[in-house]
Amino acid sequence: MIHKTNKIPSPCYVMEESLLRRNLSLIKNVGRRAGVDIILAFKAFALWKSFPVFKEYGFVSTASSVNEAQLAWEEMGSLAHTYSPAYTEENFPVFMKYSSHITFNSLSQFGRFYPQVAANGNNISCGLRINPEYSTVETNLYNPCAPGSRMGITVYNLGNTLPEGVEGFHFHTLCESTSYDLEKTLAVVENRFGRFLKRLKWLNMGGGHLMTRKDYDTEHLISLLKSFKSKYPNLRIILEPGSAFAWQTGYLLTTVVDIVENGVIKTAIIDASFSCHMPDCLEMPYKPAIRGARDVNPASITPPTEKSLLSINKHACAEKNIYRIGGCSCLSGDFVGDWTFENPLKPGDRIIFEDMIHYTTVKTTMFNGVPHPSIAIIHEDGSAEIYRTFTYEDYKNRMS
Repeated sequence: MIHKTNKIPSPCYVMEESLLRRNLSLIKNVGRRAGVDIILAFKAFALWKSFPVFKEYGFVSTASSVNEAQLAWEEMGSLAHTYSPAYTEENFPVFMKYSSHITFNSLSQFGRFYPQVAANGNNISCGLRINPEYSTVETNLYNPCAPGSRMGITVYNLGNTLPEGVEGFHFHTLCESTSYDLEKTLAVVENRFGRFLKRLKWLNMGGGHLMTRKDYDTEHLISLLKSFKSKYPNLRIILEPGSAFAWQTGYLLTTVVDIVENGVIKTAIIDASFSCHMPDCLEMPYKPAIRGARDVNPASITPPTEKSLLSINKHACAEKNIYRIGGCSCLSGDFVGDWTFENPLKPGDRIIFEDMIHYTTVKTTMFNGVPHPSIAIIHEDGSAEIYRTFTYEDYKNRMS
């Protein structure tokens, strides 16, 4: 659904409640039919003012920091399933206060902190993160099983016995992946860690299950999970996707503030920043979709060079309304391009970047003093509610 944007401030992350509910309904149905627990990973989405909608569907959450764990308790009304690469003497008591499950990244961390859990009455179920040393993720930045990874315990380091107090395993190998990727991972997990599975109470299959994407085979996922559960009826199966919950539930609204020409390349500078507000476009990298525009070079992430655009020539570029989009920070690389628009762009035109609610809202920074975009929701009746706008005080307080 396309909404009027003239009453929404720019820049602004805009979530659509109807699209969020569509995702929540699908995820809840998958969990019910497969007989598994699917919980929200805050690292991808932590827009807590929307949590009342999540609670309607019965979802709880995961946490990887004390802030996320406390947020789960205060705004989701539930204890978190917690995993952190490393706990400290200072933060572990806080994790215990707000967690129902705690997963340890190493045997040394388990040995150091589990006695505190045991002394607390064993109300928290503890587990180990395992590293099957296998992943279908091709981008190493997002591959937790890359060679030499600091994430999880390999089968070699685990040995043949589990420490007393270990009740579950957690693995994470996926990133916006398919059920067939999970199937391959499970085969490796069973091969390397299968001798332990019948002794455990739960198995957390981590995140990256992008079940709300249109081409995702949810029937295969349900069948796969049911089959796995039939082999290990002792296991409570947990999935903790992040992106799937907020996938294609909203956009980032921006405004053109200037047009800069350099040779044949025209750059539309907007009041938002890829570096600050859409970092995955530079880190991943991936090229976002712009509403009403066509990607000039969809086969490549790298923007065309001036030399390659000379084959089009300046007149043709003007005729086709080809623009590179530049961010408002001082980082030289704060740009992504190129797109062709229906009409020539001019200052004041609004540009909508699709699917900008998951990860962007939790990764946003104030680098260069650039303020965060506002945050809004479009309710099912079409009304807009501005959740938050940001001011100089937010920047100043962050720097104090």
